[in-house]
Amino acid sequence: MEMQDKIKLSLAGLLVAAGVVGFYVIPDTQSFLRVLAMFVALALAAGVVWVTTPGREFVAYARESVVEGRKVVWPTRKEAMQMTGIVFLFVAVLALFMWLVDSGLTWLVYDVILGRG
Repeated sequence: MEMQDKIKLSLAGLLVAAGVVGFYVIPDTQSFLRVLAMFVALALAAGVVWVTTPGREFVAYARESVVEGRKVVWPTRKEAMQMTGIVFLFVAVLALFMWLVDSGLTWLVYDVILGRG
């Protein structure tokens, strides 16, 4: 990464920090101004990051991710509901198993080994 990019990214970090500080310095009575200051600082920081090499690479990566997301064959509603039901059933069976193991170990330790029953 070039020195210019490091400086720009540092500036973006300072802009975000300034937005956070501004948010807490502005009185609570002016909540619109507080939120506006924060959003302006974030927008300026995003603009500064966007003109850096890592920022442009991130934007290209995000665009490629959207293209790849459109290529995915998503399940139908019926398939999604069936899989959700299977997951719920598995969770219930696993919870029952864990309860049985816990109860068995409790009985073994307290009643059999320690004799406190």
